[in-house]
Amino acid sequence: MCGVSGEMRFDGGRPDLAAVERMTDMLEPRGPDGRGAWSQGAVALGHRRLKIIDLSECGAQPMTDTQLGLTAVFNGCIYNYRELRERLEGLGHRFFSRSDTEVVVKAYAEWGRACVQSLIGMFAFAVVEHHTGRVVLVRDRLGIKPLYVTQDSDRLRFASTLPALLAGGGVDTSLDLVALHQYLSWHGTVPAPRTVLAGVRKIPPATVRVVERDGTHRDHCYWQPSYTRNPELGEDPALWREAVHDALRTAVRRRTVADVPVGVLLSGGLDSSLIVALLAEAGHEELPTFAMGFEAENGEDGDEFRYSDLIARQFSTDHHQFMIPSDRLPSALEAAIGAMSEPMVSHDAVAFHMLSEQVSKEVKVVLCGQGADEVFAGYHWYPQIAAATRPDADEAYADSYFDRTHADLTAMLHRDFTAGHDASMEFVRAHMAAPGAATALDAALRMDVHALMPDDPVKRVDNMTMAWGLEARVPFLDHELVELAAACPPRLKLAQGGKAVLKDIGRKILPPEVVDRPKGYFPVPAVRYMAEPVLARVRDALTAPEARRRGVFDQRLVHELLAAPNRHRTKRGANTLWQVASLEIWLQKHGIK
Repeated sequence: MCGVSGEMRFDGGRPDLAAVERMTDMLEPRGPDGRGAWSQGAVALGHRRLKIIDLSECGAQPMTDTQLGLTAVFNGCIYNYRELRERLEGLGHRFFSRSDTEVVVKAYAEWGRACVQSLIGMFAFAVVEHHTGRVVLVRDRLGIKPLYVTQDSDRLRFASTLPALLAGGGVDTSLDLVALHQYLSWHGTVPAPRTVLAGVRKIPPATVRVVERDGTHRDHCYWQPSYTRNPELGEDPALWREAVHDALRTAVRRRTVADVPVGVLLSGGLDSSLIVALLAEAGHEELPTFAMGFEAENGEDGDEFRYSDLIARQFSTDHHQFMIPSDRLPSALEAAIGAMSEPMVSHDAVAFHMLSEQVSKEVKVVLCGQGADEVFAGYHWYPQIAAATRPDADEAYADSYFDRTHADLTAMLHRDFTAGHDASMEFVRAHMAAPGAATALDAALRMDVHALMPDDPVKRVDNMTMAWGLEARVPFLDHELVELAAACPPRLKLAQGGKAVLKDIGRKILPPEVVDRPKGYFPVPAVRYMAEPVLARVRDALTAPEARRRGVFDQRLVHELLAAPNRHRTKRGANTLWQVASLEIWLQKHGIK
């Protein structure tokens, strides 16, 4: 796990090495264990290293193989790198390191852009072909690892975070009005390729982008499950339980590949508890597990320790529990927003940031349960969507999932910041109309897993853990498990209040209290209910001179929100004031004028 950066010139000039240095320096938290740079011709690369596999300097980056004429920078982990290395050695390749990065370089040399089909893991990388000057940018199937780009007629720059691109300079920081519409529709989510800034884009998940020397480029999407039924397993719940159980075992086992200790973020929910149980089944003893809680606020508990303690006792883990007092939230809030590549509204980002700080003192790799609710239909709005006919999937999705209507959204904004059309609904219609996806639920899950999830829960975990040099791995986003789940009949996912097939597995290996508990989340009540001093920070941001000059939101709305901080809620119950303030705080925090 690392941070990557680079520049490619199209105008015949040399890359701006100082700009690449600044971008690389901004990535230091993602890679505190090493720093490297490389430049040749029109291309320069930077890298920050987090040592997880091959702790020697042989695994340092940028990695050049002069015989093959390739240089690469890599972020992520290839879980099957040992098997691939053996295969490549059989084809005549010789290795100078034990790193998965070198496996990527040799795989590219052997199979070209098709090498991605052989890679199992999470990754974002760039390969420079010395003889052509071509740069190839690649992102993993589920978008677990980020890759941001900014491009004009003279140059392309890329980096693992948006703030790193800002550090390079020369970025158009005006707001993207379509992205703003999406942000206010989908709980702060802006799907690839857009970001909230007009001058920055994201390489979409499952994409290979080939950039030629003249700046022209072409994208190839190399993976997309069909979301249609699997005739071999049919509708038999027992067959599906066995198939998913085996796939989940494999997904968890793959994610223990490391030359450093591995732990688990244990919330006490079904998903993280399954991970612990499967690791214990595989023979992992005294597994490091970590849980965090906050002080109660407005009558709402801020921890779920009773469940995580239950799992820790049953599987004899080396359990670490952190209780965070509310008076730490102001500084934690500032730090979490500073770590965000893009503005986020999910208040558990603060919790993940604080938890990651503590966990990074103990281990460098953790497994977590992110993605299970999207992959296996665990959220409460999915049954309403599933009741719709396939042609009505887009309307059912909007009615169940959107924060507000297009009219209500437009009324929130100053007229200069309105998109002028229902950009979010147009995005949904296009996705729902794509071939495949047998039912309305299939279409919704495809939308969530492949378009929205990479830019909400997945991005949140990546940003908050990597801010402390902690690598988070997500077994429920193993691409083979996702393929299997996509083919699973909707009723086997929706039953028992959602995630039925996972609950059936859990009933065999977990305490019933965990399997049958009400659905939980990572609670931060002080943010959810705008407690002081969170409210004071929000008020300062929205009344600051920068906010007034920017003027994104209707000022009457801002006054109403501040006058009644907890009254205004989205259709799904989220706090509108926090959604508005999160954007403005992020813009101010990252110096966006």
